[in-house]
Amino acid sequence: MLIFDCNGVLVDSEAIAATVASQELTRAGFKVSPEIVSRFFAGRRPSDMLADVEAATKRKLPEDFADNLAATTMRRLRAEVRATPHMEYALTWLRGPKCVASSSPHNRIRMSLESTGLYRFFDPHVFSASDVMMGKPSPDLFLHAARKMGVRPEDCIVVEDSPAGISAATTAGMMSIGFIGGSHTGPNLGAYLTSAGARIVIADMRALKSTVVALRGW
Repeated sequence: MLIFDCNGVLVDSEAIAATVASQELTRAGFKVSPEIVSRFFAGRRPSDMLADVEAATKRKLPEDFADNLAATTMRRLRAEVRATPHMEYALTWLRGPKCVASSSPHNRIRMSLESTGLYRFFDPHVFSASDVMMGKPSPDLFLHAARKMGVRPEDCIVVEDSPAGISAATTAGMMSIGFIGGSHTGPNLGAYLTSAGARIVIADMRALKSTVVALRGW
């Protein structure tokens, strides 16, 4: 079975979300750049990101910050999000069961996939870290997806763009493919993904099918 992360893998949304988070945090008095948001919080649940910000600064965010951040992010994504280049092509040619397992809440995942025409490839097999106790890099979400799909963890291949996601897949006992073709990708991301456990790293979704075939043969 193939398990896809959503943000930065299926849709090119990480740069948008990081920019919004940076702007909103800075407006609230917590100055942080989009690059720092991407480096340290890509692949993480928004709630975990905000908890880490509060712990690091020893300051509380405004009470309505999480809701405002979620609403602003949704507005920007609805207007700007696009499918990752060649993603529809890759999904059309990949055989076998597949699902989505994302750190975003369900409404954001669905909106992103419907806006880009990709929801039809997964419906109804879309899972959110909101459904489990611990978000990535914990393996909870990927193990939850495997259980729901009736597939053993060792028979799953995860496609991820964040070290947190790759670490979660590795801990879950799943093989993983790192993706570095998103607009948020920095020069060291491939090395970070390999260090976290990615078996292969690709930068173009046109290479996904041959990469999956190669991993299934290992």
